[in-house]
Amino acid sequence: MLVCHCNVITQKEIEGAILELLEADPWQLIVPAKVYHALSKRGRCCGCFPNVVETIIRVTEDYHRRLGGRETEIVPFLDRVRGLRGQYGSLSHEGRRTDNRAA
Repeated sequence: MLVCHCNVITQKEIEGAILELLEADPWQLIVPAKVYHALSKRGRCCGCFPNVVETIIRVTEDYHRRLGGRETEIVPFLDRVRGLRGQYGSLSHEGRRTDNRAA
């Protein structure tokens, strides 16, 4: 599935980059910019970043469960990531004002 139309990046490419980053350091905080840097790309319109964040969370959870990580370590870490997403990402509506209308 195509996730980023601007750079033509597929879901599998993003998942592969996330897994490579996790192999280097399983407890690092992975953000979309790190994933795009690993793919030698850059965010253009950044409309795909919310989907990339969801993919990062899903792949990271699966990775740590496969390693046999304890839920007490995995869940609080990813809850902090979800909290940051809510704090910085989904509330801003991509910087648009609520009274803005499309033509």
